[in-house]
Amino acid sequence: MSSSSRLFGVSHLAELPELVRGTFREAIRIIVWTTVFALRYYTRPKRLRSDEFMAGLLRGFLLRMGPLYMKAGQVLGTQSGLLSKDATDRFRSFFADLPPMSTPELREVLDEHFGRPVTAVFAEFDWAPIAVGSVAQVHKARLATGQDVAIKVVKAGVDLRLRTSAWVIGRLAAIAHRASSRARSYDLPGHFAELRPLLTGQTDMVAEAARQNELAENFRSHPHLRVPATVDHLTGRKVLVMEFVHATPGPDFETVKFPRPEIARRLQDAFYAMSYFHGFFHVDPHPGNLMFTDEGKIIALDFGLVGRLDENDKWNLASFYYACVKGQWELAVERCTRAFVADPSLLDDHRAEYDAKLEVVLRRHFEETSARWSTMSFFDDATRLLREYNARVSTRFSLLALAFLTGEGFISQIDPDIDIWANGRTFTDRFSPYMSEEVAEQFDREIGDRIPKSMAEKRDPDRRLIAPTHLDRFALPSAFPLLVKSAQGSVLSDVDGNDYIDLSCGYGPHILGYAHPVQTAAIAEAATAGSINALGNEPEIALARQLSDAFGSDNRVILSNSGTEAVQMAVRLARAYTGKQRVAKFEGHYHGFSDQGLVSSWFRYSGSADRPEPTGTAGMAASTVSETLVLQYGERGSIDRLVESASDIACVLVEPMPTAMASYDRAFLEDLRRACDTHRIVLIFDEVVTGFRVAYGGVQTLAGIRPHLTCLGKIIGGGLPCGAVVGDVDVVSMAKTTEDPFVDIERQAFLGGTMSGNSITAAAGSATLAYLDENREIYDDLERRTDWLTDELRDRAAGLSVPLSVKGFRSIFSLTFDYAKPKRVRDRLAGSNIKANIALAYYMRRHGVYMPELHTMLLSAAHSDTDMKVVAEAFGNSVSDMSAAGFFAT
Repeated sequence: MSSSSRLFGVSHLAELPELVRGTFREAIRIIVWTTVFALRYYTRPKRLRSDEFMAGLLRGFLLRMGPLYMKAGQVLGTQSGLLSKDATDRFRSFFADLPPMSTPELREVLDEHFGRPVTAVFAEFDWAPIAVGSVAQVHKARLATGQDVAIKVVKAGVDLRLRTSAWVIGRLAAIAHRASSRARSYDLPGHFAELRPLLTGQTDMVAEAARQNELAENFRSHPHLRVPATVDHLTGRKVLVMEFVHATPGPDFETVKFPRPEIARRLQDAFYAMSYFHGFFHVDPHPGNLMFTDEGKIIALDFGLVGRLDENDKWNLASFYYACVKGQWELAVERCTRAFVADPSLLDDHRAEYDAKLEVVLRRHFEETSARWSTMSFFDDATRLLREYNARVSTRFSLLALAFLTGEGFISQIDPDIDIWANGRTFTDRFSPYMSEEVAEQFDREIGDRIPKSMAEKRDPDRRLIAPTHLDRFALPSAFPLLVKSAQGSVLSDVDGNDYIDLSCGYGPHILGYAHPVQTAAIAEAATAGSINALGNEPEIALARQLSDAFGSDNRVILSNSGTEAVQMAVRLARAYTGKQRVAKFEGHYHGFSDQGLVSSWFRYSGSADRPEPTGTAGMAASTVSETLVLQYGERGSIDRLVESASDIACVLVEPMPTAMASYDRAFLEDLRRACDTHRIVLIFDEVVTGFRVAYGGVQTLAGIRPHLTCLGKIIGGGLPCGAVVGDVDVVSMAKTTEDPFVDIERQAFLGGTMSGNSITAAAGSATLAYLDENREIYDDLERRTDWLTDELRDRAAGLSVPLSVKGFRSIFSLTFDYAKPKRVRDRLAGSNIKANIALAYYMRRHGVYMPELHTMLLSAAHSDTDMKVVAEAFGNSVSDMSAAGFFAT
């Protein structure tokens, strides 16, 4: 490709003369029409330069200049607060009443696309467009099947106009950047270079169809938003065919027979969900791209312009809003700068002054004017401040601001009295369980007042205990933690005398329920015989044999004190066995709190979905994090990436059934085992949660796929701390002495643990496994109750029109308030209404049910059918109350 073709963004040299001529014409058009309209402005007396005159002048100029400029008119048409009503109305013609191409031009485009006459493709075709935009126009047609379809056709010549306009604007931006110090503060060339592919890519209907289908999938089960289905076999680069939807066009919203405040609230909810939950949003949500039904449904159209926020963007945005809501202004300033500024280093020389000014801006918008919140007004003030220091907002957030400018403008037209900030609290204050101060006070009365001893312990400034798993829970602090006095069967009793049906099972160990007589008897007997540790004992040998037999007798067992230790041991064995160092794991899979096990587990994700980047938390060894290869479960591309790095990879850690998803992919696990065998990589199944819970054995028992090593914990300790590694003789034997101290130190893996295999824990675990082995009908009962409960929860939510995703499998289940059907853990967490998930746990408390906030829930053999009915009834009542409190867009 020549330098000239690269300069103009041309892929074929044959296009170059046409583009050069088009660029020349575009430059002439800018000079001529700018001069014409400038003369019209300056020759009019100042007293007659009203808003209406200015709007009409600008409208005429934008129409003359072409599709790229018309976008500005569409934005202005939504801004009822920026100009007078009459002036704003002049721009609303940009929504759908733009000039169409001629019928001969249309026929030529369609014939070229389909390769045959239109009458041979459609039973009926309406040559009069039903909508005309700046880039394309839409026609109604009917297929031979009788289905009505909408056909979006790119206007003849628009592709060239967009590219030439973009080139000329880019050159003008570069000239302005060199000529003016003020212009340099905007970094116009850098900004426009990032925007240019989005603007010129609007004419590719194949790419638009892909974006439309992606957004449709995100909102597949949404109660209010619909995205028309595409007809892919008829779609091509210049033509997009989709289902025809009968609804009222956005500009005619006043004629819709549905309360306008509800339409506005639903539209805000849908748009905020795109931005904050999915990070994939419509950049151009003006009235011409929306339709409404009399039942209050919203139809989104035209995905020529979309924006994306990556995982870091969403993290930064959420953390910024959290600090603002909490009034933590120093943090808010730091997070705002990190989230929105393209190059924060430009602020270094005046950072203290800048920080002080930004705090004033934040306080004004979040404290003083939140009742009339405007995202664009906040963005405008922040942008103006950045310009003082020659800094600018990143392009991704500029697109988000443009989307908010348009979207919130239209929302405010529909309902001028809408409280955008209050309605947006689900998104901007995600980690609080409250929708309002009234709900917070209600929780304090109805929950906090019932557990005064627990709350006193939580708030005691002199409390000696730091408890990161409950009283001081990491990342997701519990507003109302429990201090439990006793537990029996399926019931917890707290120190304040309240009883709860428990859905946590201690995060896994208590499959038989609390204080099961088989376990208490074994513990008492072993304790009476003396607690034996660091010496051989009979319960230890018995437990090892039971574990070995459960997974096949041709393996060996090493005991530890927890699942975390078991994973650490397995990784060390793999490194010693293979002589390789790096570890691969899957995003969202939790393998305990060790540095290696915690990489990219729960709290934060990074990188693209198909090529995740490793992340960690404070205190983790940076080298351990950076050296980890992070993959996506169930995706063939992950196995390809594993093979690419196979020469360095010692092992792969995987939850064969990710507990967050409550399902497993047998074919993927087979392919993973095959790849590991081929490339001498140790495959490690983490069945700490699923081991002896989903079956006597684990997921591998159900799937019929055996790993090289299995990590176990929780249930195998009978309610006491325990872990184990079970696996291939040659791998596990790397921890066994060769009886040559020099060989041991040079080649073998040292694994210790003073309390590993102690007689009390081993006795409890052995008794538990024996009971499960003798009573395997327990697993059938757990499966039946799980299926019944998940169906019941799903039905009750549906009856209230509340979006709910429930995953349940053999005693393990989880739920999120989300209308999408995510396939990845990152999408399940990012798209979830976290605020509602947390709040549900507290609403359930009021009905005598304890469920962990944002954690997988578990059933035990002690749960009865009556317990299940109580849980279902509590859930129904809780979701009904939450709906009334405004947690869901209903």
